[in-house]
Amino acid sequence: MDEQKLKKLQGWVEEARRMVFFGGAGVSTESGIPDFRGEDGLYRQRYAYPPETIISHSFYVHHPEIFFDFYRNRMLYPNAKPNIVHRKLAQWEKEGKLLAVVTQNIDGLHQMAGSQNVYELHGSVHRNTCQKCGARYTMEELLTLGDVPKCPKCGGRGKPDVVLYEEGLDNLTGALDAIRRADLLIVAGTSLTVYPAAAFLDEYPGNRLVLINKTETPRDDIANLALHEKLGEVFERL
Repeated sequence: MDEQKLKKLQGWVEEARRMVFFGGAGVSTESGIPDFRGEDGLYRQRYAYPPETIISHSFYVHHPEIFFDFYRNRMLYPNAKPNIVHRKLAQWEKEGKLLAVVTQNIDGLHQMAGSQNVYELHGSVHRNTCQKCGARYTMEELLTLGDVPKCPKCGGRGKPDVVLYEEGLDNLTGALDAIRRADLLIVAGTSLTVYPAAAFLDEYPGNRLVLINKTETPRDDIANLALHEKLGEVFERL
């Protein structure tokens, strides 16, 4: 750990009054939720399509059996619990230091930890909607409705309120407004290779942009502070 960089970050966090946290998959991996893009041996044996194809809107429409098999096996982790990052962010919000969390994750762990002002860019697995009558279901209820979820009220097909490829991001206006108002922007656990989310950094007008990621990102050059460390280990010290 670079102690000099950590000390600077600790000072910035102490002084912050409108902090915004923008997080990616690396926030959830420390709760045991793997990045769905990781193509392990089991994945290669089971699926004939790349994950980006399976979780597209058109694939959901035309191949629902494969879509929901992938969704259940690779995107639902009902036993996952918030980690130190989620808990610390909720604490900062309670203390009045944190303005908002902007997340690319769909697991609801920020809310589980106690965060109130969360902008979920990619939706949430905890909300599901019948595409025919609009009935709403929890994640637990959806899992009882068959291999391809069938609405018990009208027979329509259920769909997770998760943003699929070919669909637009959620909560864009609120997320960008929070980033523009931030006095400290911490971007963490994301490779910053996927747009438009990677371009959100350009909306931050301040001079305290912090990037925390295990590996370098294409945006390290614009950061005021970049730490290539495990996210949990950094937050343990904040």
